Amino acid sequence: MKFFKSLLSVALLAMAILNNPAAAQGAPAKSRLQTVMERGTLRVGTTGDFNPMSMRDAATNSYRGFDVEAMEQLAKDMGVKVEWVPAEWATLVAGITSNRYDIFSGASLSIARAKTVAFSDPYIEAGTVPVIRKADAARLTGWSDLNRSGTQISVSLGTVFEEQAKAHFPQATVRGVEKPATGYQEVLAGRAVATITSNVEAATLLKTYPNLTTISKAELRNKRPFAYPLPQGDPVWSTFVNNWVALKKSEGFFDALETKWLGR
Repeated sequence: MKFFKSLLSVALLAMAILNNPAAAQGAPAKSRLQTVMERGTLRVGTTGDFNPMSMRDAATNSYRGFDVEAMEQLAKDMGVKVEWVPAEWATLVAGITSNRYDIFSGASLSIARAKTVAFSDPYIEAGTVPVIRKADAARLTGWSDLNRSGTQISVSLGTVFEEQAKAHFPQATVRGVEKPATGYQEVLAGRAVATITSNVEAATLLKTYPNLTTISKAELRNKRPFAYPLPQGDPVWSTFVNNWVALKKSEGFFDALETKWLGR
């Protein structure tokens, strides 16, 4: 009987270790959610160079933008403070895997990144839009109006937008311009009818250059979702962030941020 009880105890212990490997180390597994709540701060990686999503004011060392407001709201809803961690796009993934921050302020979802880090559910969808002069807005009302012989489309040489322009406007003349020239500068100067860029950059361009606008009836093309990079292997933390995204979407929080920062 004693032998049976000993065997049962060993079996139960083995099952516990299999179900929770951390138990073998003598410490219970702790989710990132619990760590953040105990610490009282949410460490957010951000670049500060992505206008209008994340912008750093060097004079005050403060941040503002679409993603900045979202992360501030997440921390507020959790009852903790934000700790901004300076990051770079080239080391975004490394910052997650090396535990420099708990979440990144927002990035386009890609398969390459998803191999190493987890992503939350998308919170917005970015895409490509045509940018033209306001003076041409009455006659240019859709993508098809640009796909005509003799229409000059200028884009930055060697970018994804050059490839997209060639695919979207096979009848037009697509010209890649080298730095420091840009597609929108060619439009402003009247040397091109249009350029194409992301709706995120377009929002900033339209605020900076009042003579520019986007084609009113042109839908987003080449869409790509934006989501929050997170550590892999922590379903509790991922589930919490996903639930927060879903709740804020239903409340219209992200719609309000799009109106404020992206002009949509």
